[in-house]
Amino acid sequence: MQPRASLSVVFLALFGSAIALAQAGIPLPSLSSDQIHSIDSFIGAELTRQRIPGIALGVYSRGRILLAKGYGKANLEHNVPVSAETIFQSGSVGKQFVSAAIMMLVEEGKVSLDDSVAKYFPNAPDSWKPVQIRNLLSHTSGLSEYETRERIAPGVPFYLRLDFTEEELVTKIEALPIEWAPGEKWAYRNTNYLLLGVLIHKVAGKGYADFLAERIFQPLGMVSTRLISDRDIIPNRAAGYEIDSHGDLKNQDWVSPTFNSTADGTLYFNVLDVAKWDGALYGTRLLKQSSLDRMWTVYPLNNGQPNPSGYGFGWNIGQQNNHKRIEHGGAWQGFTCEISRYPDDNLTVVVLTNLDAGHANTAVISHVVAGLSLGALMPDKLKAIPDTSPAIADRLRKLLSQLVSGDDVQAEVTPQLAGFLTPEARRSGVARLSKIWPGGTITLVKRQAPATPGGVEVSTYRVTKGAEALLIPFGINAEGKISVLGLAADREFDQ
Repeated sequence: MQPRASLSVVFLALFGSAIALAQAGIPLPSLSSDQIHSIDSFIGAELTRQRIPGIALGVYSRGRILLAKGYGKANLEHNVPVSAETIFQSGSVGKQFVSAAIMMLVEEGKVSLDDSVAKYFPNAPDSWKPVQIRNLLSHTSGLSEYETRERIAPGVPFYLRLDFTEEELVTKIEALPIEWAPGEKWAYRNTNYLLLGVLIHKVAGKGYADFLAERIFQPLGMVSTRLISDRDIIPNRAAGYEIDSHGDLKNQDWVSPTFNSTADGTLYFNVLDVAKWDGALYGTRLLKQSSLDRMWTVYPLNNGQPNPSGYGFGWNIGQQNNHKRIEHGGAWQGFTCEISRYPDDNLTVVVLTNLDAGHANTAVISHVVAGLSLGALMPDKLKAIPDTSPAIADRLRKLLSQLVSGDDVQAEVTPQLAGFLTPEARRSGVARLSKIWPGGTITLVKRQAPATPGGVEVSTYRVTKGAEALLIPFGINAEGKISVLGLAADREFDQ
């Protein structure tokens, strides 16, 4: 990537006029050749650093394409390059289309956000009665996640290689426990949007993807956006890839057609189509402004505080360098993607990749590209900072030693985090940790204050040993339990 200093003159010349244009609702000017060169260099470096086979990148201003380009390979076996036309899987970015569909039904008076879920699922247990449609949209329902490792394996209710009818899926979900009262807590649950897709079918009389095609994709001319199908011949379809526990690149795992047709994220699209979607979100062609504002407002918990993830209806709402950012990521079957919208700046960046979520970090790519497109958005670099709370690093050292030694750490972590530390997850994590621990050096590179009152401060450490490095977000709650723990490939920029 070209040094940022080399672009300072360009940014100084364009930044003031770009802000004025954004405030006037006028699309940003075209990217300069220097900006495009810097973006190309950055994407090329990320392909190598993250071992991503291919990336499609879209940069838009109010739907106007500033850059739509492919990098790397769409299919390694046939040596096919990625282009702007290449089709990737949406993963959970598809949830924003489902959210829009529900709001269309709300505007038409066919659904109310206050409706109990039980109105549409009459065989559901009594515990579902307090759950409202708004809770499904905002991930505050308290319903259990159907897509856990334990529930999608062979011989268990949601085995991903078996086919089920909608009714069978709903029956299985109705048998899952409620984890907390609706609105009491926030937790991302694919279950919520699977049910919203079934609800659309019940209300509209057609499958959720057919409803989206009729009401969104066709009117906007999104000609390549559709439901996933392994059987259909689909031009420009990319292949999805995963990196296994041995570090080898493999083809995506196969799942049944059932799990490639649920509304929690099973669409195909490309960066040309997403530009049309982005453009429509700046006006009222699809929805009233009040509905869009509802989707892009952080949903509060029962205590009146915003949910800790900053989640609205199918979108995360946050900031980047004090600029509003509305975004969502997605991952499924060896694909990852990110859409990051900066509405006050009239800028949107979309990143589509064909590598699994455990190894591809699309958020950092989209955020840095946003900064290369508009200098005020450039994320900070992750550099060593003074550690005023060394006891937190000591706790991390202890935990890393326990994990690598195979010790039981259940007593050290919160129940929610313990649920993620499955045997499979621990094996995968230890395989990565063993390259840097024991003997690694821990350096603090970021400390983030709690997002909400009573939340958890998150410290991010770079752990290095020789040429190997990982980033580890780490947090301890008020009860002294470890509640945040992650492993990520090292990177230059914050996200």
